[in-house]
Amino acid sequence: MIAEPTLLSRSVQKENSVVDVSSCGSVHHTSSERNENRQKTVRGKRKARECSENAKRKHSKSSNGSLGRAENEQLKNGDVEAVTLFEVVSMGRNAMQAVVDDWIDAYTVDRDTALLDLISFFIQCSGCKGMVTAEMFQSKQGTDVMSKMVEDLDEDAGFQYKKFLAFPWILTVTWPLDMDSGEYPLIMSGLYWKRFRSHFCEFISVLVAQCQSCVIFDGYLLNTLISLLTELSDSRVRAFRHTCTLAAVKLLSALVNVALNLSVSVDNSQRLYEVELAKMASKRASPRLDRIQRKISELQDRKLEIENMMDAIFKGVFLKRYRDVIPEIRSICMEELTVWMKLYSSVFLNDSYLKYVGWMMHDKQPDVRLKCVLGLQGLYQDQNSSKMDLFTVRFKERMISMTLDKDHEVAIQAVRLLMVISQSCEDVLSPDDHKNVLQFVYCSHRPLATTAGQFLYNRLLSNPELSTTRNGGSNQDRHRELVLAKVRALINFHTESKLHQHVLYLVDSLWDSGGALLKDWTGLTSLLLPHTSCQDQALSSAEEAFVIELMVASVRQAAEGPPLSGRGAGKKVISTKEKKLQTDDCAKLTEHFIKALPGLLSKYSEDAEKLTSFLRIPRYFQMDTCDPENSQCVLALLAELETAVNRHTDVVLLETSARSYQSLCAQDSAFHSLARPAFDQLIQHWTNTLGTRLAESLSDDCFTYNEDNVLEILSTLKKLAAFNIAQDLSKWSLYELVTKLLEGELKHGGLPVEVTIEALRCMCSCILWKLNTFGEGLTSRESALQQRNQLRAFCEKCHRCLSHAEQLVREHAFMCLSDVLIAHNYQLQMWDSSAGTPLLYTPDPKLQKALLSFILEHIFISPDPDSHSSKVSESESGEGRLEDLHRRRNLLSAYCKLIVHSVLEMSMAAEVFKQYVKYYNDFGDIIKETLNRTRQMDKMESARTLVQCLQQLYLRLKQEQDRGNTCSSRIQTYSSIKELARRFSLTFGWDQIKSRESLAMIHRDGIEFVFQGFVQQSEKQSPPYVSYLTILSEFSSKLLKPDKKTIYGYLQKFAGEQVISNREESWMPLIYYRASLMGTAEGEDAVSFISSDTNKQPSLTNRSRSPSIRLVQSEGEQRFLSPSTELRGSKLLRSFNDSKVQQTPLSREHLYLQSDKGLRSSEEVDVDTVEIDV
Repeated sequence: MIAEPTLLSRSVQKENSVVDVSSCGSVHHTSSERNENRQKTVRGKRKARECSENAKRKHSKSSNGSLGRAENEQLKNGDVEAVTLFEVVSMGRNAMQAVVDDWIDAYTVDRDTALLDLISFFIQCSGCKGMVTAEMFQSKQGTDVMSKMVEDLDEDAGFQYKKFLAFPWILTVTWPLDMDSGEYPLIMSGLYWKRFRSHFCEFISVLVAQCQSCVIFDGYLLNTLISLLTELSDSRVRAFRHTCTLAAVKLLSALVNVALNLSVSVDNSQRLYEVELAKMASKRASPRLDRIQRKISELQDRKLEIENMMDAIFKGVFLKRYRDVIPEIRSICMEELTVWMKLYSSVFLNDSYLKYVGWMMHDKQPDVRLKCVLGLQGLYQDQNSSKMDLFTVRFKERMISMTLDKDHEVAIQAVRLLMVISQSCEDVLSPDDHKNVLQFVYCSHRPLATTAGQFLYNRLLSNPELSTTRNGGSNQDRHRELVLAKVRALINFHTESKLHQHVLYLVDSLWDSGGALLKDWTGLTSLLLPHTSCQDQALSSAEEAFVIELMVASVRQAAEGPPLSGRGAGKKVISTKEKKLQTDDCAKLTEHFIKALPGLLSKYSEDAEKLTSFLRIPRYFQMDTCDPENSQCVLALLAELETAVNRHTDVVLLETSARSYQSLCAQDSAFHSLARPAFDQLIQHWTNTLGTRLAESLSDDCFTYNEDNVLEILSTLKKLAAFNIAQDLSKWSLYELVTKLLEGELKHGGLPVEVTIEALRCMCSCILWKLNTFGEGLTSRESALQQRNQLRAFCEKCHRCLSHAEQLVREHAFMCLSDVLIAHNYQLQMWDSSAGTPLLYTPDPKLQKALLSFILEHIFISPDPDSHSSKVSESESGEGRLEDLHRRRNLLSAYCKLIVHSVLEMSMAAEVFKQYVKYYNDFGDIIKETLNRTRQMDKMESARTLVQCLQQLYLRLKQEQDRGNTCSSRIQTYSSIKELARRFSLTFGWDQIKSRESLAMIHRDGIEFVFQGFVQQSEKQSPPYVSYLTILSEFSSKLLKPDKKTIYGYLQKFAGEQVISNREESWMPLIYYRASLMGTAEGEDAVSFISSDTNKQPSLTNRSRSPSIRLVQSEGEQRFLSPSTELRGSKLLRSFNDSKVQQTPLSREHLYLQSDKGLRSSEEVDVDTVEIDV
């Protein structure tokens, strides 16, 4: 609520401020007056408020009131003239000092009036729109006064009121009934009200600071103010409780500063007294000693008085409000308590007060826990941390457990708190405690990981013991020893943690705190190269592998920045400063590694794993500038790269080398002129070698096996396939060269499996590059035909490979075929008509059928428990199953992409959708996403696919039952089909309007499927597929009310009224289906009808209750009310539902809306009906 100035009657103040009053004189507002005030118009209220403000303005000018200087200062600055304290504080802090000085002057003249102004200020800051009345209380004979201090409401007048004692005043605050439900200044949003909160707190601090040498000790001001805040902070109204609690704790904080000043004055006077006392008796002035002694006594008395006031606020406000139901109030109490402990540790820093912080660390609200942790950080950083030993022992486990807090900010600050504790109290945290906290360097939340990285750096890498080096030696040797000591400390931590194998995340966590070490590539390189130092500094092979991975990770971090997979919510916008720092780091690493990398590649040329790590570094070079002096280094690097790829055939190493060559050979690279000829020469050498070996091994398309030739062909194919992925090698006629090899395998066989797989990969990449480059220029019809023939030939070869004897060949052929068909479809979608004739190719039906058969044979297969040998351990068996599941998921994803990209017809997804429930744990996410994507493409076609899926499963089950066979594991049961239909209905979501047409089509086709060709000859005879209606009823809950009525009418056209009313057991599925449609269409009659049907029916297998009254427990499904409950609530939703139906009519192709006035009655909820075109 917007705070307004309280109308405070000056006449009442003057009347009740008479000191000689011996009894309570009160000002009463009758209920009639309240009702009259309540009935005022907004204009009348504004006019009355303006009159009162003018009266106050005249009064303040004539009597030199408390706001004279503040008003003048505001007017000089050109601001709006302010009258009340609330208005001045709201305007800002510029006039704060003048306001307080004016108020103090007014208080010295007439303290009752000034004090009532201050009381009114706190009431207004609470957002109160009501009225404050006051009466003097000085009689000590009124024993029943405290019993009259109440907080109640007057329902007749529409007001609440609170009457309480703020000695020597009895105050009555009256406010509207709706105040507790509205807003008030402390919780209102916007910059203005945020500033008001800070101005409000500053006003209290300035007021106490300005009064500390005069009126604060008069026994009147603070006693009244403390009584006011204590009473209002105990109110049931949130606005009063929140505002006055904040004011009370800020008042206590201001009194703490006063007590500190008094303590300093006492200490200064005490030292002055000791100096005077140390003088000789002849020079000592006794009157001066007495004067100093009296001053010390006076200061101590004042200090004791201040401490008594602080104790009164603590017991009267804090102890009642630190467990308040409002989280903001609890946060305020905890924040200020830690401030008192830090400022006035002699009084507050003890276990009697610390226990409250420890208790509130278990609060349910993260903001309260955060305030506790932040406060404890400041306390442990102070020199008085020894006073917290008992608290540390008692709550250490809680502080450690808060590092796992669900709120990230609390967890971050908890790690910082433990870091402070570790620095100030060395023996508090055990090695296990440190180990548990330091594990957060591997967590997914980057701010928490970097905080743990700072803890790790302070704990391990900044240890002074690591800086101790041997005497003698050069600076370079001492630096190397220091880097080696820090790296070995990191190695020990990484090895002992056994939590994460990726050094990249450790580097990311240490980047902000240990960047100097991680960017010291010269020092890290010196650890790997041969050194003349003693053998005890030599690294083992495992340590070398860690240093290499650490170096590569730091290079990536410097070149690309912090975001990693699993860390960071999104793409971070890099600032100009960060971009410049990143550019400088790239220049430094390029300058260093372009010289050092050839030597490292040469040293580890035999180790493929370490060599792969080094080969990633050239990708992060700064390619736009090249120093001519580095030409020899670039040539040496290219020579080592060529040696590495010629020596090794590891796929990961080859792909990494190909990416490095791609970066070096880029057109905008400064190394292009040196790298491109070397790359072309290397590829030409491999193609010549492959051509020679193929000519020796192929004779009349028949492959002649020779071990040396096979090894040479295989290694060359691996290299060409890996490099062809990164760059286009079409100019070397690689496709034509490898085609001969694959044709020989398809005709005569005899080709090794690995050679066949590499040939498929190489040809696939060639086709993909041609599809990518096709259309860049103006294409002719001849070139389009040539490309299409090549594409068709490759697809035919892959089609034939799908029936290969080896499973690996079949799987690679399937993946290659999927990639090529998807790329071709994308090329058609992005085709520019100005480029000429597009490349058109459609897979023939045989190929589509082969793809579907492959999926059914290789993916939807039950795991064989005997497939693994008994000698294989459980861990190895589990890893094998995971790898097999990962392989099958990739194959299914490839097939689903063919459907989503419209390469295959949508109807071919029916076989995949059939397995949704059976293989939900393995492939449920993939199938569900495919279903959603197909629905986005074409709602109606997607619905037809679901219908096709359910009907095929149902027919297959009926055929097995008619034959009298027991259902095998490959035939789904009736209950599983029904569950599949329920899962399908869940995928339609909550928006029934979007799915109206498709759902209506599902019901229409289902009814036609059941009654197609059915002619009733007797009452007991039912259609053979009538049980399908129970499956179809799973979709009824997604229909809108008018659609249910329309579907029910469509059902009557097929079944007839006599059949629908039939209660025979063979017609039970029809009863269930009708009940699911009538649940909301005919209200309570349907409920009684369903109940009678349910009571009469015998027990049937695989039968559930009617969907209209069934409560569904599965995850993500909408819960439906019973028909009677829905009918009672339908009247409230009538207009909304009708408007929704009218705004989104169905298309005439499937359903249309028609108002059925003849059948409509006054009690019907639905106005519109839906008919189905047949």
